[in-house]
This record gives sequence, C-alpha cells and structure tokens, in this order.
Amino acid sequence: MTRIITLLTLVALVGISSCAQPSQQATLTPEQQAAIDNIMTRTSIRSWEDKAVPAELVEVLLRAGMAAPTAVNRQPWHFVVLDKREKIDLLASGRGGGMVRKAPLAIVVCGDMTLALEGDAREFWVQDASAATENILLAANAVGLGAVWTGVYPIADRVNQVREALSLNESLVPLCVILVGYPHEHPTPKDKWNPDKVSRLN
Repeated sequence: MTRIITLLTLVALVGISSCAQPSQQATLTPEQQAAIDNIMTRTSIRSWEDKAVPAELVEVLLRAGMAAPTAVNRQPWHFVVLDKREKIDLLASGRGGGMVRKAPLAIVVCGDMTLALEGDAREFWVQDASAATENILLAANAVGLGAVWTGVYPIADRVNQVREALSLNESLVPLCVILVGYPHEHPTPKDKWNPDKVSRLN
C-alpha cells in the first residue's frame, strides 16, 4: 500500500512539474541559454564574505550599468562608488543598516537632473537609472558576485538621508543603493513565471 501511495505521489508531482513548464521549449544556442540562465538565477544577496571586490570588476559593473537603454540617449545617471568601510558605513544609519555594515561595496545610483529631459519627460530619469541598476545586478551575478537593490527614491526621507550622508550635489537624486560583494549565502532563485499575468490581443 505504501509503495502504491508513493508511486501515485510521484505521478502527481510529475504532472504538476509538467504543467509548470512552457508548452513549447525554445531552442537556444549555448550562449543564448547562458544569458537567460544569468537572468533566471539572479537573486538578492544580503550577506557577503569579508573580501574586497577588485577594481576591475567594479568597472565591469559600471560599464554594464552605462550600457542600459536611456530615453533620447540622455544618460541621466551618476554612480557613487563606496569601497572603503568608513565610507560605506555612512549609509548605515538608514534602512538596512545592519546589511550595509556587511557589504564590501556600495554603488549609489543617482539621477543627474542636469541631464534629465524637460517637461513631462523629466521623470524618465527614473526608468533610465532603474535600467542601469538592473544591468549592474545582472553583471554582478554573471561574474560571481551577489548584490541587492535597496530603494531610496521616491521616499523623501531616504533621499535626504543618503544625500546628506554622502554630501551629494543638489542636482543628484539617489534612486537606490546597490550593495555588492562575494555572496556568503546562496538562496534558491524564485520562479516568478505566472501566465495569468500575460494577455494577448487577437
């Protein structure tokens, strides 16, 4: 009886697994699959080894950030790199202070209002800086680092706190703080695929 129940359980699990898979699998080259795998395996890392991130890798991250799409190619972003303990800890009085104190690297992604579009399009800097942020997160995952996006904008208190802590120019608006390092944890990536959130117009 136990064996039958076990077999039925396995059959049910296989059925559930099959339902969760796409109805049609795309055929990808190894390079294409590697790119998709990098996206699908990215997770938020909040604990790091006590190990500095080499300057060459920091530049890789920043180059990836600056490769992001940007409205009218205005590139209204500015990145503040903090790689010394005393500088990173300037951000520790805010949200997630304990996490900040563990990170060997922080990149503050800002919008440079001197480069923002005018009028109703001014707020496109948020999309541009967000795209740059995601590029940095993906680049970090690709090179074996772990990172987490901690939000700042549009909460005024957080914006002012980061701006004052780093003595930022008034033209720079901090969108977020990315904490980066060699991961001390390896959480399982979340499967966020939900076909119910997709509609197609016929």
